[in-house]
Amino acid sequence: MKLIDTLTYQPVELPFGTSGLRGLVRDMTDLECYTNTAGFLRFLADNDNLKPGETVYVAGDLRDSTPRIMQAVAAAITDGGYTCVQCGKIPTPALAFYALQQQAPCIMISGSHIPADRNGIKFYKRNGEVLKADEAGIQAAVRMVRRMLYDADAATSPFDDHGNKRELPALGPLNGEAEAMYKRRYLDVFAADSFQGKKIVVYQQSAVARDLLVEVFARLGAEVVPIERSEQFIPIDTDKITDEEKARFKGFAEQHPDAFAIISADGDSDRPIVIDETGTFQWGDLLGCIAAEYLGIKFAATVVSANDAVDIACAQLGITAAKTKIGSPYVISAMMAAPANKRPAAAWEMNGGFLLGDDVTINGKTLQSLPTRDALLPILSCLMSAVQQKISISALFKRLPQRFLGGGMVDVPEAEIAAFRTVSTDAKAMAELSAKLFAGSDLGAIREIVLTDGLRVRFSNNDVVHLRPSGNAPQFRVYTNADTQERADNLTRAALAQGGYIQKLLELVR
Repeated sequence: MKLIDTLTYQPVELPFGTSGLRGLVRDMTDLECYTNTAGFLRFLADNDNLKPGETVYVAGDLRDSTPRIMQAVAAAITDGGYTCVQCGKIPTPALAFYALQQQAPCIMISGSHIPADRNGIKFYKRNGEVLKADEAGIQAAVRMVRRMLYDADAATSPFDDHGNKRELPALGPLNGEAEAMYKRRYLDVFAADSFQGKKIVVYQQSAVARDLLVEVFARLGAEVVPIERSEQFIPIDTDKITDEEKARFKGFAEQHPDAFAIISADGDSDRPIVIDETGTFQWGDLLGCIAAEYLGIKFAATVVSANDAVDIACAQLGITAAKTKIGSPYVISAMMAAPANKRPAAAWEMNGGFLLGDDVTINGKTLQSLPTRDALLPILSCLMSAVQQKISISALFKRLPQRFLGGGMVDVPEAEIAAFRTVSTDAKAMAELSAKLFAGSDLGAIREIVLTDGLRVRFSNNDVVHLRPSGNAPQFRVYTNADTQERADNLTRAALAQGGYIQKLLELVR
């Protein structure tokens, strides 16, 4: 009897989201994780010259589900005839940077910012992150492996009827060089007294970089105060900081009134968290502007949903800006395509993850490129910029164009998302739909419609409403820009409300 006929559950195939595979932990069986890893390795053998015996590096975050998934991934690597080297619980950018230096592929086990009942697998080729152009080839290879494993005789299959691998390999000795190299990347460039006299609070929670942040900033001269360490996983989505989280941040500032900054990162620590001395969370798209200025960037790729203050700031700084769909694979592709006379190039997203496409010089020393999301570089760039200008973190951000961002999301049926997608690239149809959608509103005349990723509309009063289906969940998101936070929040409420812009949009495309 075939294995597929004996399984006691309905397998759920892991989909690619905006960056890597994501899924519910209950669906991430050994069989499913093994299948996707084996498919990825087959893709590498066919397209990236991966040969038997070569090394594949693996690391993970601090979720309870991560160790088991790491073992299933390691099993696929070793069964495929490759050498699995585990780098422990380290930030995604630390693993990616080390593997790049070794010209080897790597696999990160992390769900990033999503809740603990979910997890993910992120693949890297020899030269960096898997891009959208790679996904079809990987999926084809995964389908081949899936058929082979599902059709195998259940009696001799290495998997039982629950999808568990009968024997999982030990992960082997820890290779600590990946984390050490990531630390040296910064400690060798920034001066040891960079933050002398500055108190920096590290909100540790369950970020995999929680101890690394403490060590790096202490070695750069700061008085570091770690707080709120958690052994339970805490999901923090830097795209949408909640009111509860904002209140918590205000409390941190009240408890530490002499703090220069409060810093942290998300689960796999590729997204930064910068909270100024007043307890205000500073959004990642604006943080990217500050980092770009500090690093002398000439070309920036950012997502179309970012605060339009980014466009204004880039123009003021003489940075050529390109706008892409949401997701690191898209900004990476745009960054890599930057012309030679517009280097160094960088990219960043609303979540603050900063990608460095070229080497840059800091203090006469070379900081090597890292074309994947990184939390530490934008934090360091921001704090160093404030130190050099002798101003506070809040004052640093007030120097940027004062445009304000709102955002939220609502669950919607998959069928309605599909209906929107069928018309979302038809410029004429979307123009007609937009005229109906916003008729009678207080937004004024439509000045611009952008269909890069969803429907983004700018009005004559300079308000922006951006409606977009999620890339990995049955949800519709709204992003708003306005001249005041109150106005941006009101626009968000108007989109999310019963009978609001999102519901009307979906009714119009049915």
